[in-house]
Amino acid sequence: MNKADYKNVFVFVEQRGGVIQPVAFELIGKARELADALGEKVVALFPGCGIKAQAQTLIEAGADQVVVMDAPELKDYLTEQYSQAIHQAIMHFMPSIVLIGATTIGRDLGPRLSARLETGLTADCTKLEISEEKELMMTRPAFGGNLMATIMCTEHRPQMSTVRPGVMRRRELDKNRKGEVVDFAVKFDASKFNVKLLETVKNEGNQVDITEAKILVSGGRGVQNTEGFAKLQQLADVFGSKAQVSSSRAMVDAGVMDHDRQVGQTGKTVRPNLYLACGISGAIQHLAGMEESELIIAINKDKFAPIFSVADLGIVGDLHKIVPMLTERLKKEIKK
Repeated sequence: MNKADYKNVFVFVEQRGGVIQPVAFELIGKARELADALGEKVVALFPGCGIKAQAQTLIEAGADQVVVMDAPELKDYLTEQYSQAIHQAIMHFMPSIVLIGATTIGRDLGPRLSARLETGLTADCTKLEISEEKELMMTRPAFGGNLMATIMCTEHRPQMSTVRPGVMRRRELDKNRKGEVVDFAVKFDASKFNVKLLETVKNEGNQVDITEAKILVSGGRGVQNTEGFAKLQQLADVFGSKAQVSSSRAMVDAGVMDHDRQVGQTGKTVRPNLYLACGISGAIQHLAGMEESELIIAINKDKFAPIFSVADLGIVGDLHKIVPMLTERLKKEIKK
């Protein structure tokens, strides 16, 4: 096939339990920019079971067309079933670009699709652009985050990329947008279904995903231990449910915090309204995950810490003294 035969920007729409995941809307927003630069359409690949009624929301988010794959086999994510469905859709519609969220599901699905399609896959991209030659330029951190590499897939199609949640900005929904909803019937080969889902166990924790939080009180090596993080939690509690406690990698590696609370290149990318960096030195791997926060306040004993280079407000001092003082002061201000 000639490269000219491949057209349009496709987005894999991830849903869990029938709920469209935020990363899908983020990718549709970026796909809209890419498609406009190419003069092509945005197509949402929407697999699941009983999900067709939500297709209009994807059109309002920026999709021109939604390809609905509604089948009992796609109710829950299973690698082979989803790989067959998405592979068949891509072979039928022949997109130029395919974007997938770098979630646990996307990181499993993406490589399997690229192998079946015999094309490349650039993982964990932080920037996507169209070159003058109408090729997709995919930028991702390389060499431990010390430099950014821009990768192009010029010989094969489709051009595939996974993008971490929180990196791209989602568009506001436009209730007036019109689009097309297309049903696509997947021809499953059940003989290859070697894995069965026996049970789904959900974590009943009440913590909000840090990528959804409006305020993050984040701790690094300077917080030292669970007692230190207890002080950060007290500060977060002052702000209410919109605030969460997060962490740098150092404290996750130390076993003090869970990985789902980690901000940074190997954790999650966040952009809250307020990011309080407490005892975080500011390694480039951490900055990559939070530098687009609207307001960054850093507390650190080292006045030369790199975190101050991205902070809007810096406080030089001992966080173990400053955080409790800040907590008490905010409590008084809120009572007024």
